[in-house]
Amino acid sequence: MLSQLVWRDSVSPAYYNVLITFCSFVYVFGVVALMDIAVKKGFPQDLSRKVVHVAAGSWLVFWLLYDSSHWTKYLNISAAFVWTILLLIKGFTAKPDDEAVRTMTRFGDRKELLRGPLYFTLVMNLLGTYFYSTPFALTAMGFLTWGDGIAPIVGTRYGKHPYKIFSLKTIEGSITFFVCGLFGAVLFNSIFGMNLNFQFLLICAAVTTIVEGVSPKDFDNILIPLAIYLLYLLF
Repeated sequence: MLSQLVWRDSVSPAYYNVLITFCSFVYVFGVVALMDIAVKKGFPQDLSRKVVHVAAGSWLVFWLLYDSSHWTKYLNISAAFVWTILLLIKGFTAKPDDEAVRTMTRFGDRKELLRGPLYFTLVMNLLGTYFYSTPFALTAMGFLTWGDGIAPIVGTRYGKHPYKIFSLKTIEGSITFFVCGLFGAVLFNSIFGMNLNFQFLLICAAVTTIVEGVSPKDFDNILIPLAIYLLYLLF
């Protein structure tokens, strides 16, 4: 593991994990700040929220750096926890020019922050604590981050075959979810050295593609990891 670098032995696990936490903080908040600058320069707002979605969800790669022998490994959720609080506050009080409203909402409505983005940070908090570094967490974030992050981009821009159950989706977007979600799950499990059961991941891809397709707007951030958790229990 990367946490076994030579210089690592010169500091205590607590101080080391605090340093990694600081780096993850810079990463997550830096992504939001960069996208805020991009949106001000004309970058599409709906695309910005998905860039933040994919980048923030990929924060779990910092788990590779933590010293898992010390309880401070759970500080990995610090950025997600802070954003949970901020989203709750901003969802009720933010002005239209707030960076969170610009970078994390579809239409500039602050109340959007209390739905999809908030649910996403809550899932990050849960996976970074109770399910820290488990195959379930890696698989769930693979589909939730890469699949659910990229599918709407393709669906809204290139989708030609729409369908609607609880919310409007496209066949093209669902195919993108399947492919990109599977890629994300394989990627995260691979870099953490987990044994890959590709057949099981294909089942996860099929089930979560259906779940994403039938989910009410914003609730897929909860239903996708829940579906994968149930699959892990079953198989």
